[in-house]
Amino acid sequence: MADPLGCCRPCATCLLCLYSCRWITAKKEKRKGLRTTKCDCSWFLFLFCVFLFTLVWLYFAIIILNDFHNFNEFIFKQRKMWLDWSLVLLVATAVLITYSAVLLVLALCLQLCSQPLKLHWLHKTLLILTALVVAAAFTGLGIKWAEEWRSARISLQATGPFLHIGIVGGMTILAWPLASFIYGARNTGLKVFLLLVYCTVMIALYLAPLGITSPCIMDENQLPPKPALIGHRGAPMLAPENTLMSLHKALDCDVQVFETDVMVSADGVPFLMHDEELSRTTNVQAVFPERTALNSTAFNWTDLQQLDAGSWFLERRPFPTVQSLSAGDRYQATQQRIPSLEQALEVAKGSNISIMFDLRPENHSDYQSFVNATLEVILRSGIPLEQVLWLPDGFREQVKQQAPGVKQVYGRKRLQDEKEPLLHVNLPYQDMSSEEIRQYRQDNISVNLYVVNQPWLFSVLWCSGVSSVTTNACQVLKEMKHPIWLLPSSTYLMIWIVVDCTSFLAILWAFLLVK
Repeated sequence: MADPLGCCRPCATCLLCLYSCRWITAKKEKRKGLRTTKCDCSWFLFLFCVFLFTLVWLYFAIIILNDFHNFNEFIFKQRKMWLDWSLVLLVATAVLITYSAVLLVLALCLQLCSQPLKLHWLHKTLLILTALVVAAAFTGLGIKWAEEWRSARISLQATGPFLHIGIVGGMTILAWPLASFIYGARNTGLKVFLLLVYCTVMIALYLAPLGITSPCIMDENQLPPKPALIGHRGAPMLAPENTLMSLHKALDCDVQVFETDVMVSADGVPFLMHDEELSRTTNVQAVFPERTALNSTAFNWTDLQQLDAGSWFLERRPFPTVQSLSAGDRYQATQQRIPSLEQALEVAKGSNISIMFDLRPENHSDYQSFVNATLEVILRSGIPLEQVLWLPDGFREQVKQQAPGVKQVYGRKRLQDEKEPLLHVNLPYQDMSSEEIRQYRQDNISVNLYVVNQPWLFSVLWCSGVSSVTTNACQVLKEMKHPIWLLPSSTYLMIWIVVDCTSFLAILWAFLLVK
């Protein structure tokens, strides 16, 4: 009897060994009468579902990389241990997807070679563990990081057209082993069921582009201007965050606004610091070990100036870009100290760059005195007030009266009964749809979204018409002269028709050739 579909007997034996963990030749397998049972089919279906499950998780893992630095900071606050958990995530995901993909390929090859699908118990156990791990990951994501579901929805606007092509291609390839199984199966009901399911899925995929919407499906002459860049704590991938070095690196990236966080020392000096504690971005544990857990505002300015605000950047490497710093930049980083707001305003005034900041912590009992001290420094600095963007909501009316030229930026959407029209809003990128961005743009409301690090996300927001984005990766987004992809509607329609027709013909060919 000839080997099916040109599958040589040694190859079939090797596939059986890897999939079933039993060294049995194809000839002996036929003599022993081994065949694929309903239980084996169920395990193949489970394998296919696990593969799809891990594939979806891989997609999510890639999407949440944009925000993973926030997760690293969260873990540090909880455990006081710094690690780039994105590497752990990617390695673990790669192992799971590779394992399930290899098993699936082995199963499909065995089916094409008309060999039994006898999955070994060890593979079954590992597949169940894989499914549980991925399910736990999705559950944790939903509980602790629910906004990432909205990130995934936004990502589909960028990847939807390409995912459609990829899924159609994958389902088309699946027609070969499916045809082999159907022609070899004896159960007519099972044949009809599988054909109906496959045909339903393919028809849905062929019509899917009717429901795919993307802001980047437009003619090039309709593309809005490139969003302005706002440096999140400066340029934190190139220098220690919230330092003068970071501010200067942001200037090199042509950012228009320096975004930072301001606190006020115990003796009334406003300074740049994001965390309420100093342990993540300074060497406070070495200099003041007994005061490590104190709030940043409990230190006077003299004490704060004794702290090293740069060496942690080289030791912990919060971003992979730290490894590529020059020797000069590494030395400069070790010399950084906590800057005062006055120093930052001086640089901003001399560089004609705006500065936008939060005043922390807003729940502090002396918050009004923090506002007063900050306003005093701004007015004394001589910086044009239109270069100052005020984010804090507390005592906003007082700020408007004492410094009417300061731009008021709101961290919320406009209300229907808004007494005073909003001119500037600053929101997480997950909080605004493409339609809302376009509407705000038409109404001359400046929209800044944060934190945008990945080119795919920047491209979607660019096509949507956002005014500016706050970013950690100003050096990357600066180099983008065009969205990653921009597709005219007519071109997309042509691609859709060609892909669907090619897929349909390939499926027909598969069923005819296998028969």
